[in-house]
Amino acid sequence: MPGLDCLGKGLILIGGSIVLLGLLMLGIGRLAGGGRLLPGDIVVSRPGFTFVFPVVTSLVVSAVLTAILRLIFGWRR
Repeated sequence: MPGLDCLGKGLILIGGSIVLLGLLMLGIGRLAGGGRLLPGDIVVSRPGFTFVFPVVTSLVVSAVLTAILRLIFGWRR
């Protein structure tokens, strides 16, 4: 069946992407020191409560992912 063949290839592609993303996250975690925050991230600590809002970390991750996706999809055009 042609539909199942396409679905199978799609599932393999998604699974491989998830594995690569997991390995990338493990590598970044080891390089970054396991959850350190960047300067500019907001941390509010109270007794029994901690709130973390990673503003700068979110901006950095967004910029890196945007650059990677532009490289990947920019070659297709």
